Amino acid sequence: MQITIEKSNLLKTLSHLYRIVERKSTVPVLSNIKVEAAKELKITATNVDLEIIETVDAKIGETGATTIPAHVFYDIVRKLPEGDISIKTNADASKVVIKAGNSEFTLPALPSEDFPVMTSGSMPFKFNLPVDDLKALIDKTKFAVSTEETRYFLNGIFVHTVEVKGKDILRAVATDGHRLARLDVAAPANAKGMPGIIIPRKVVNELRTLLDDTSSDIMVEVSNTKARFSFAGATITSKLIDGKFPDYEKVIPTTNDKALEIECKSFAEAVDRVSSVSFEKSKSIKLKIAKGKLTLSSSTPDSGSATEDLPVEYAADTLEIGFNSRYLLDIAEQIKGKFIKFMISDASSPSVITELDSDSALYVLMPMRI
Repeated sequence: MQITIEKSNLLKTLSHLYRIVERKSTVPVLSNIKVEAAKELKITATNVDLEIIETVDAKIGETGATTIPAHVFYDIVRKLPEGDISIKTNADASKVVIKAGNSEFTLPALPSEDFPVMTSGSMPFKFNLPVDDLKALIDKTKFAVSTEETRYFLNGIFVHTVEVKGKDILRAVATDGHRLARLDVAAPANAKGMPGIIIPRKVVNELRTLLDDTSSDIMVEVSNTKARFSFAGATITSKLIDGKFPDYEKVIPTTNDKALEIECKSFAEAVDRVSSVSFEKSKSIKLKIAKGKLTLSSSTPDSGSATEDLPVEYAADTLEIGFNSRYLLDIAEQIKGKFIKFMISDASSPSVITELDSDSALYVLMPMRI
């Protein structure tokens, strides 16, 4: 195998791939990436649970395939000067030689035949999803994914189809038990009836990174155990979390009767300022809501106190409720409209948060005792 490739093209691809490869593995080839030169250059990385394949522009002098230690390869390419890089295997394909400018590196190679292939089996559900819809499904929910490994079934985004007011909807949901995020987009043709799937947190992060480099629709393929996302120049295939996502509808209040409406940017900035004096892990903040006025406050014995008043639309009885300020800021960051709306029941019950003029995104936030 012999190829010539521009550094920036190779580095961009390797920066996507090397992160999923283990530095040390009991199976040595799993610490490598596969480089395959045929009609085009194809580079593959896997950790058995997740596989990413990218095609890269390159001049192919001699076809062939090999595997190269991923992290060392990335580190070398990152440090090479700008311009073309030559990559060539030796006669018995046991080593790969990398040249650029006056630099030359020789790395051990392992046979490409030993590199594992993620067999996908049948993918009965296939549909095209606009890239902006997939970005939104990820961006507006991933912050609520749980990182608690013991509750593994919450360690991803739950994606499924539902019918809402006679329309087919593709819905993403994530929760960590303290907050819940839900987003609806129009379901593509052929998505109706797909199994509910839980896409692992790591896959979500890698997929989101790749989406920044495309504007084309995403081909989504789904089975009960795997999902594949294909678009210009890249394919990501993943095992799904084998577990049952909880019945999230049960934790979304439907009878909250106290409506609070407030300009989102001003609210987020005030929360950020007032929480500055709180150094506890939760960075709790109290909201005192009265007719026409919201008072934000925070205090700690060692750090002092802070208060700030904001004008609001609120007509119910005066109410005091506490929240984790970080969680409030996470949700406010997702609100793209001018106003944010809270539907509140009381100080000890979860609140529902939406944009004032849109119900496609919905958030549920548990209060804190303060």
